[in-house]
Amino acid sequence: QLQLVESGGGSVQPGGSLRLSCAASGFSLDYYAMGWYRQAPGKQRDMVARITSGFSTDYADSVKGRFTISRDNAKNTVYLQMNSLKPEDTAVYYCRWSRYDYWGRGTQVTVSS
Repeated sequence: QLQLVESGGGSVQPGGSLRLSCAASGFSLDYYAMGWYRQAPGKQRDMVARITSGFSTDYADSVKGRFTISRDNAKNTVYLQMNSLKPEDTAVYYCRWSRYDYWGRGTQVTVSS
C-alpha cells in the first residue's frame, strides 16, 4: 500500500527549529524526485523545497538559507530541516511524490510567540 507519512510538526517560537520527516512505504523513493509543500489557511499550496533522485535541490525564495531538504534512501525517508522559523512559516506541510503527484496527509507547523 502506497503511503507518505509526515511527522515532526508542532509549535515553536520564532527563531526556533523543527525537522520534518516523510516516510514512504509501498515504493522505493530512490529513483524519484520528492518535494515538500505547504498550505497556510486561506492560501494556495506552494512548493517549499524539492530534491531529485540525484540529490539536486531547489527552494522557494522565502525559505532559502533557512530550510534544508535531504533524503535517506536507505530509510526511504525525506527530511526538511527548518531553522530560523518565522510566523509566516505557519502552515500544514505536505510531502509529495512528484512523479505521480501523490501526497501525504500533512503535518501542522505553528510558529508563534
